[in-house]
Amino acid sequence: MSAAPAQPPGPPGRTRRARGGAGARRPVYDAQSLLAVAVAEFNARGYDATSMEDLSRAAGITKSSFYHHVSGKEELLRAALERALDGLFGILAEPAAQNGPALARLRHIIGRQVEVLTAELPYVTLLLRVRGNTETERWALARRRAFDATIASLVAEAVEDGEVRAGVEPWLAARLLSGTVNSLVEWYRPGRPGSELLPARVVEMVSAGIVPPA
Repeated sequence: MSAAPAQPPGPPGRTRRARGGAGARRPVYDAQSLLAVAVAEFNARGYDATSMEDLSRAAGITKSSFYHHVSGKEELLRAALERALDGLFGILAEPAAQNGPALARLRHIIGRQVEVLTAELPYVTLLLRVRGNTETERWALARRRAFDATIASLVAEAVEDGEVRAGVEPWLAARLLSGTVNSLVEWYRPGRPGSELLPARVVEMVSAGIVPPA
C-alpha cells in the first residue's frame, strides 16, 4: 500500500490545522502566532482586562493548549514589548543614526521610527499603552525613557552645532517629536494610499518647527 500524501505546510508563523473529534478541524498554533492573537486581544480589551480564558477563546484552543506554549499572559506581554522595543533600539544602532551631523542623524531616526511603527503597528500600539502596572510594563517604560533620552541628547547636540533653533529645549523637543510619531497608532491603517511616503513627510513636517529659517 502506498504511503499517504504528506500534508502541505501551513502559513508562516502558524502550523497546519489538525483534525479533532468527529472530523472537526481545530487550529494548531505556535508561539509566534499565539503572540499575535494575544497582542490583538490586549489592544482590544486592555492588558489588565484580558484573561487567559479570553486568549484561549480568541485562539480557538483550550487553556491547557495555550499553556503548552507560554507560562501566562505576562510572558506574552514581555515578548510583545521586546519586539517593539528591539525594533526601535535597532534604529539607534544603524550607521546613519550614529555617524554624521546631529540633525541628519535625528532625521534618520525619526523616519525610521515611522517605518518601524507602521511595520510593527500592533506591537508598538501595545507598547504605547502600557501604564506601569506590572514589572514588565515598568521595564518597558524605562526603555522608552532611555530612547527619548537619546533623542534629547541629539537635539541638544544639534542646538550646539547651530543646526536647530537656539533656545529649543531638548527634552521638550524630544517629547514633541516622539508624540508626533507615536500619534500614528491612532489613525494609521496599513495599505493607505501614499503610505510609502509617510516617513519622509513626517520628517519634513516635524523638522520645520526646529530648524532655523533659511
